[in-house]
Amino acid sequence: MIRIELQIDLNYTIGPQGADFVFNIHAAHTAHQRISAENLRLSQAIESQIHTDPLTGNRYLRLRAEPGPLSLSYAATVDIVHHRSAPAQIAEVPVRSLPPEVMGYVYPSRYCQSDRLLKLANDEFGGLWQGYNRVLAIRDWVQRHVTFASNTSNSNTSAVDTLIERVGICRDFAHLMIALCRALNIPARFTTGTDYGADPALGPPDFHAYVEVYLGDRWYIFDPSGTAIPMGLLRFGTGRDAADVAFATIFGGVQSGPPVIRAQAVEDASRGLLRPQHCADALSSDAGGRLQLA
Repeated sequence: MIRIELQIDLNYTIGPQGADFVFNIHAAHTAHQRISAENLRLSQAIESQIHTDPLTGNRYLRLRAEPGPLSLSYAATVDIVHHRSAPAQIAEVPVRSLPPEVMGYVYPSRYCQSDRLLKLANDEFGGLWQGYNRVLAIRDWVQRHVTFASNTSNSNTSAVDTLIERVGICRDFAHLMIALCRALNIPARFTTGTDYGADPALGPPDFHAYVEVYLGDRWYIFDPSGTAIPMGLLRFGTGRDAADVAFATIFGGVQSGPPVIRAQAVEDASRGLLRPQHCADALSSDAGGRLQLA
């Protein structure tokens, strides 16, 4: 089991009219990701509401902030028990056999224009064995053809933009991999967490985007940017692309400070708590079969 101690601190200055926020920074409840403790603190004496999406398990915090400074602090202890499989044994699922809740992740979306990448995807990957290893080939292709560099894209950058520019950050890698998978009728979704295990040379710890692909009977984890350790990826939200799971959506005049994030693994072999590490197994924190929530 992986245990992550998570701390997120966010700071804002709110304009004179106040502002509304929707945050997606709470660890998701899933059958394989359990929250044993969590705490939310707000610097303003304001009401807040948390809504859990019944289909995805995403948890959204909504609040109305008053003018002036606003600080938000979220802490959680999260336990993750991964399903592990041998990659060679995992097959793709024909569209006709996909569960209804998975079908939405086959279609193009705002940032993942899979319909514009059909020829590329089939030329590069159409002849490969249809299974987990074909998805690995897509991940590796994205890593080879796109360079990771901070401040090289913006909120309008799409998968096609990244394919042209060949540079981006984690969300751009994720969008391109998702679009290529969907172009081959492989369901893929955008997933958010923190960049556990990232090289400090890339900057301070940050939010992170990665990919989950539906194969066999569950969603498997892939990190196309190659910057994090997949076993240490703690899930906040899943969606069609970044538009569905922004860590903060702001309505109003607001100045934002940089996030301060700490995600630390607890290692204690006597209690079965392991440090995340790279491995050759296929990893999933999904229950398998039809989507089940804790």
